[in-house]
Amino acid sequence: MNKAELINVIAERVGVTKKQAEDMIESFVKIVTQELVKDGDVTIAGFGQFMAKTRAGRTGVNPQNPTEKIQIPPVRVPKFKAGKGLKDALKAPRAAAAPTPEPPAAAPETPSYM
Repeated sequence: MNKAELINVIAERVGVTKKQAEDMIESFVKIVTQELVKDGDVTIAGFGQFMAKTRAGRTGVNPQNPTEKIQIPPVRVPKFKAGKGLKDALKAPRAAAAPTPEPPAAAPETPSYM
């Protein structure tokens, strides 16, 4: 699912316009980003936690010259830790997670002697 599809689903389920749903998604992304920049985290109970971590610097290899060693500096990266509700939903069998619609009831058969 891409962003446009997500906007359509939210608009349909919540009963708002696509523009309002797009504004909701944009606000969510902006709020999470701003919080991570401030060294905060965002936790949504049952879904997960967004956080920023610092990946340590290390020595690497120059891909253009494999004999040359390079120093890779530390960098801050976004992380997501899935919550219990999300983990449990993914562990459930697919049939139970997404019920399939029942086929329509068949019309009663008429006896062959009629």
